[in-house]
Amino acid sequence: MREFATNLAIDFLVAFGIVLGACMLAGIGSVLTLQAPSYKMLDIAGRIKIWAMVAAVGGTIDPIRVIETNFLEGHLSPAFKQIMYFVAAFAGAHIGTVLVKWICEGGVEP
Repeated sequence: MREFATNLAIDFLVAFGIVLGACMLAGIGSVLTLQAPSYKMLDIAGRIKIWAMVAAVGGTIDPIRVIETNFLEGHLSPAFKQIMYFVAAFAGAHIGTVLVKWICEGGVEP
């Protein structure tokens, strides 16, 4: 169980870091090219969210194959764990995107 929790935290933080890091570097790049950084950061945050999630869970089709084979064979525990890894990665990418929106727009959308 400890390994599962550790992997959940790592997937969450990797996806979060990818979104946050990409947006910060895009902001720096837009300042260097004399463009508005907030517009570019918001654009990148929306576009990189799914790729951050994919990178956090392994970047290949293998995680989905694990879900399929284990579920079809009746082994629900490994399939559930893999789904939870996807959920953790999505949560990290989404929270990173929300944080960038808060920074760029100055608040939360209603």
